[in-house]
Formats: sequence, structure tokens, C-alpha cells
Amino acid sequence: MYLGRRHFLGAIAGSAASLFMPRDLAQAIAPQPEHLPAGADRSVLLSRALAALQQHHDRVASRDVIGIVDFSAPSRLPRFQLVDVAAGKVISDHLVAHGSGSDPGNSGWVQRLSNRPGSNASCSGAFLTGEIYSGKHGRSRRLQGLDMENSMASSRGIVIHAARYVAPDLAESQGRVGRSQGCFAVSADDIAHVLERLGPGRLLFAAR
Repeated sequence: MYLGRRHFLGAIAGSAASLFMPRDLAQAIAPQPEHLPAGADRSVLLSRALAALQQHHDRVASRDVIGIVDFSAPSRLPRFQLVDVAAGKVISDHLVAHGSGSDPGNSGWVQRLSNRPGSNASCSGAFLTGEIYSGKHGRSRRLQGLDMENSMASSRGIVIHAARYVAPDLAESQGRVGRSQGCFAVSADDIAHVLERLGPGRLLFAAR
């Protein structure tokens, strides 16, 4: 289900109607088999994200850009995509950490997901992006879980922030990036772009 950084094929009308055609939009993405496990279908994750956008339309005020995190892919790959729904293309892709509780052996692969406080694990589902604040990791963006499987995200302090342990050189040399405590940690070089494009009132969808 790893999307890869590719433009969507064909012209997708930049209208609200495109938000309610998840299957058509998902199937338009170009395949990159070298990044996929055998038998995987990259359109499935995008379809699920767009279905979540429709399901939570009353909570998600801005539906032009969404973020998608594919926890079925290893952390050495840029598995966090920003998707311009109206234009029908992937804007950018980024390395992103998962929680140490999701990968106790530090293998670079998510073994489990959890919504439990104190688990230090990543959780899945639809998240609503909130305001920017300055914390111990610098400028960060708050997140609110919209589903049962991530309902504790806000109280757990699950946010988007930068981390030194997420960087292309680490991914190349170690075969993985570092682990967070459940937050969506990206590289210091990427954080400004991610915070700007995935602004408040937008959807971030994560799944494995």
C-alpha cells in the first residue's frame, strides 16, 4: 500500500465531488512495484483515507490536502504522503517514525498499534490536525483522534513534530529511522513544509 511520490494519472476535477469518489481517485495513482510487498494494492490505503474524509466531513473543515501514513511500510521508506485531493497528485513524501511500543525490537517495522496511554505505540485511524505550538521538539502540530482506535491521541500527546532521529542518512545507514513515543516524527528539514501544507482542520490518516 506504499504510495510513493508520483502524480496521479489523468485529470481529476478540482471540485467537491472528487472527495466522494474514493475508488476512482485511488485507482488513478501510478504503481511503484519495487516498494510494495507481494500482493499489496496501493489504492486500498488511499481509498480508506478518502472514505474517512467523507465519513468525518462534518469535522474536517479543509479537505483540499490530506496526509496519509502507511504503517505497513518500513521506516526506511518515505511512507508519509501529502496528497492534493483537488489536483489529484501527491505533493510530497516524507520519512516518519513510529512509536517504540509498536516496534519493541527496533526492526524498522510496525508490529502492533495501540491506543492505550503509556504504550508508547503508534495508533491508526483518522486524525484532525489542530493548532501549532512550540514544545520540546520545536514547532509541532496537535492532533485529535476521530476514531475509536485513536480516541486517546490528544490526551496521549500524539502530535506531528521534528526529531533528529528521523533523517535520510540514518534510514540509509541503519535501514531504519529512530522511534518516537507514538508521535508522527519527521525530519527537521521536512517539518516546516509538513506543518504548512497540512494545516489546521485537515485530515491525517494512518493505517497498517
